[in-house]
Amino acid sequence: MKVISLVLSVIALLSMLGACSSQQLYGVGQAWQRNECFKINDQQERSRCLSSTSTSYEQYKRESGAASEPK
Repeated sequence: MKVISLVLSVIALLSMLGACSSQQLYGVGQAWQRNECFKINDQQERSRCLSSTSTSYEQYKRESGAASEPK
């Protein structure tokens, strides 16, 4: 019975993850990174860290697309 329960839980989790768009996942990652930045005591380092989290999803896609194009 526990195995069936575990399998159903995994299937449910995978279906929920499939429903997330890449933009939503990017937003979650950015939020996590901002939270990590606030743990930094040094003001300059924290500001530098926070500035790296301000990249919009559209800008990220443009930059990552340009990096993956063959030269």
